[in-house]
Amino acid sequence: MNEYILPDETRDKLRQVSTASVATALYKRGLRNQFVQGVTPVERKPVTMVGQAFTLRYIPAREDRNPITVFRDRDHKQRVAVETCPKGQVLVMDARKDSRAATAGSILVTRLQQRGVEGVVSDGGVRDAAGIGALDMPAYFARPSAPTNLTLHEAIDINVPISCGDAAVFPGDVMLGDGDGVMVIPAHLADEIAAECIEMETYEDFVLEQVNDGAGIIGLYPGTEDESTVKFNAWRKKTGR
Repeated sequence: MNEYILPDETRDKLRQVSTASVATALYKRGLRNQFVQGVTPVERKPVTMVGQAFTLRYIPAREDRNPITVFRDRDHKQRVAVETCPKGQVLVMDARKDSRAATAGSILVTRLQQRGVEGVVSDGGVRDAAGIGALDMPAYFARPSAPTNLTLHEAIDINVPISCGDAAVFPGDVMLGDGDGVMVIPAHLADEIAAECIEMETYEDFVLEQVNDGAGIIGLYPGTEDESTVKFNAWRKKTGR
């Protein structure tokens, strides 16, 4: 089990950066498959989702194991995951990218919000999507899907390594979600990625100002020419950035 605990300082930095910046920073380190493919926000939120991953793995449902009566079992893995996902973390669900049935609904996601969970990510479907979208907590999914999870999914493991949207997610990895989707940051890289992306986005703010003033992008973005560096340093001094 990963023992990394996300510092408040790193969380605050990551809230200020985009999935695009994180993707570039990870690519520089040779990590090309950290974007959760095929998921979108149920509803866009004004805040960036940042929290460590707490995982739930589904396998294909077998009919003799998944009648509706399984919910009488107080140890049912889906329900236990909802009641044990720690405050400030993100519940990440592996549904094998099968969105023909829901992996959660508005009641379970509301419970997660009430418990202080940071967000939810599923590469499957969710039911009661409008209700989930109305919550303050960010949620990401493949699409709305009315059928109960039991029709196609069996919740089998909690807080184990999973695949979510073709990205490997280990418990404790840092999930960052914005309007473009969700990135998975390996826990051991979270602090340095946060620091690097803050610098990256500071430079991009400078670039946007330059472009809006009519500057061309060659040598400016990326900053491959000394003149761009000189101008950037002067801009930082002037703006206090």
